[in-house]
Amino acid sequence: MENTGARKISASEDPETVTYIILKHAAEEHRHAFYLKKQIEKAGKDICPTYAAEYLLAPAYSRYYLNQLDIDVCRYLKKDLRLTGKDLRFAAYLLVTYAIEVRADELYPVYQDALEKAGSKVNVKSIILEEEGHLEEMINQLKSFSPDWQLHAEKAVDMESNLFNNWVNALGESLQLQVGS
Repeated sequence: MENTGARKISASEDPETVTYIILKHAAEEHRHAFYLKKQIEKAGKDICPTYAAEYLLAPAYSRYYLNQLDIDVCRYLKKDLRLTGKDLRFAAYLLVTYAIEVRADELYPVYQDALEKAGSKVNVKSIILEEEGHLEEMINQLKSFSPDWQLHAEKAVDMESNLFNNWVNALGESLQLQVGS
């Protein structure tokens, strides 16, 4: 997910007006993906050598999750705010990223706790700190974007929550299939 998010941020960058904050965010998400990939390799060389479907849990839904969130948010922005072009791409970046950062703020501490309980040498504390910073940056940018930013952000979070719950169900089904085989 970190790798997909990093690539989506980079793809959404406007070549002329990209800001320091967007470049920083993309770089940090790429670093998160690199760090997590490195940790996976410590668990075993053949566990996840690539992001090919045969190495992932619920690969189709995992790819669908972020793409569909982007589509849903864009539809909302087009319909309700009548945004197009650069304005649409930037607003979608803000809202999608906000929703994902809210999720990361919830999920990474749970992950860190599980790692500690398992006695793992792996930790995600540095990622937690950066994700908290990303959330703060997104809030600041959303405040500049719209006085009604909380309403728009809440809609994006609702969209993400539905997709996340479906993704968790898909992961559960994928794990059941692996255990059963």
